[in-house]
Amino acid sequence: MKNAIAIIFTLTIMAYPAHAFDSLKQTVAKDYDNYLSDLFVHFHENPELSHQEQKTAARLAKELEAEGFDVTTGVGGTGIVAIMKNGEGPLVMMRADMDGLPVQEKSGLSYASTVTQLSLLTNNIVPVMHACGHDVHITSLVGTARRMSAMKDQWSGTLMLIGQPAEELGPGAQAMMEDNLWQRFGIPDYALAFHVSAQDVAGVINVSEGSPYAGADTVDIIIHGIGTHGAAPHSGKDPVLLGSQIVIALQTLVSRELAPREPGVVTVGSFHSGTKHNIISDRAHLQVTVRNTNLETRKILLDGIKRIAENMGRVAGLPEDKLPEVIVSSDNILPPTVNNDALVRRLKKVWQAKMGEDAVVDIPPTGMGAEDFPYFTTEPAIPSVYFQVGGTPKEDFERAEAGGPAVASHHSPLFKISPEPAVKKGVEATVLALLDLMAK
Repeated sequence: MKNAIAIIFTLTIMAYPAHAFDSLKQTVAKDYDNYLSDLFVHFHENPELSHQEQKTAARLAKELEAEGFDVTTGVGGTGIVAIMKNGEGPLVMMRADMDGLPVQEKSGLSYASTVTQLSLLTNNIVPVMHACGHDVHITSLVGTARRMSAMKDQWSGTLMLIGQPAEELGPGAQAMMEDNLWQRFGIPDYALAFHVSAQDVAGVINVSEGSPYAGADTVDIIIHGIGTHGAAPHSGKDPVLLGSQIVIALQTLVSRELAPREPGVVTVGSFHSGTKHNIISDRAHLQVTVRNTNLETRKILLDGIKRIAENMGRVAGLPEDKLPEVIVSSDNILPPTVNNDALVRRLKKVWQAKMGEDAVVDIPPTGMGAEDFPYFTTEPAIPSVYFQVGGTPKEDFERAEAGGPAVASHHSPLFKISPEPAVKKGVEATVLALLDLMAK
């Protein structure tokens, strides 16, 4: 069976020879020069916040309809599903997220965003910026649609392109699933997505087996103390002291309860208590983010947080009905993004064969950023690959290493990527993957 699969895979690559990729590369370059460049600038100049991507969604829907896709809008809020049926074959999904961030852009770009928008979270007018590269994603999605529509004689099956809202807030993919995404449009045989990366050299494809993005949980710890005068601490139970002890104790979870090579993060991002210098409050509130790459690690960390918080309350002498409460949010759970290893190896070979060995790297993530893409791929389990496309010119890294300005991270007001290589390679890599998965 393995030999048969290998023969089929080899024939698939041979069916799309190198000169055909040269033609694809040239055509994508023309698409960028003649159309996609201006489209990227439009998206960058007009970002919208999560769940408020009405104008972005309308423009994306218009572009996909123009390429012959059957487009449904309003899926899970502002989500878009574009379908192109092209004979018998697999159903393959490609997803791009659409939303921006409440960040004031300071990139210095001539097309920097000056947009402001009413935030539904704070009810305040806030600046908005594409500070995470979602403008690259949706521009590349349009580029992919253009190529796949023009190359219908080279593939067979059903292509599903998704414009997803609210990735930055987390529930965008979940909202689309709760709107019966698969029941309405079919369950994909394969699912793909990519993220432009400021930490990778522009145009390089970075793909890894395993988990490229962590799972994330939002946890609140409510500490009930006994209020008293700051000059008489013995008369109460200080929630600030207890909270501080909990913060310190939580750091032992990763360092002493996870295996040394098992990644995990427990970060207390917010600690609120009290109103005045000389008042010991009766309440403290810790806000915690928890990151993991598998469900076993998630359980160890969440169980450990509850055990530590409650037992530190007992150590402080709190009665059982006053022990700290640990609340794991049910509205903001992100499963880990887990690539299908066999599919990674398959697409990696295709990309290396067509784009060159040097164009494809395998650099494991150093952080524990999270994604909501696994809402699409976890239940039911869909073979999927989430890859990175480099967005920062090599010269910028060299200047930074020589003592020049650092390369700005995602979500920074200084964030900027080089759109031309990022968009072009995003389209090329996606089209090559789709042609392989949907080969006639």
